Amino acid sequence: MTDNKKQRFSLFQKFKRDQHAGAKRALLESLLNDMYENRRQIYWMNFVRGLFFGLGSVLGGTILIGLLVWLLAQLGAVVPFLSDFIQQILDTLGNRAT
Repeated sequence: MTDNKKQRFSLFQKFKRDQHAGAKRALLESLLNDMYENRRQIYWMNFVRGLFFGLGSVLGGTILIGLLVWLLAQLGAVVPFLSDFIQQILDTLGNRAT
C-alpha cells in the first residue's frame, strides 16, 4: 500500500469514527431535549406507569398465590400422607386472611 493510500484510508477511518460519534451525540441530544420540553407530561406519564405497574404486580401476585393454594388443595386430595400437612398450611393461610 502506498503512502497516499494509507493516508486516505486513515482519513476515511477517522471520518467514519467521527460520523459515528456525531450520530450518537445527536441522538442523545434529541432524546434529552424531547424529555425536558414538557416535564409535567413526563411526570404524569411516569406516575400512570407506576400505578399500572403496582396494580399489575398486586393482581399477578394474588393470582399466583390463589393458584398455589388451589394446587396444594388438589395435591392434598391425591397424596394421602401429605394431606394433613397441606391442610395445616391451608388452615394457617385461611386464619391469617380473616
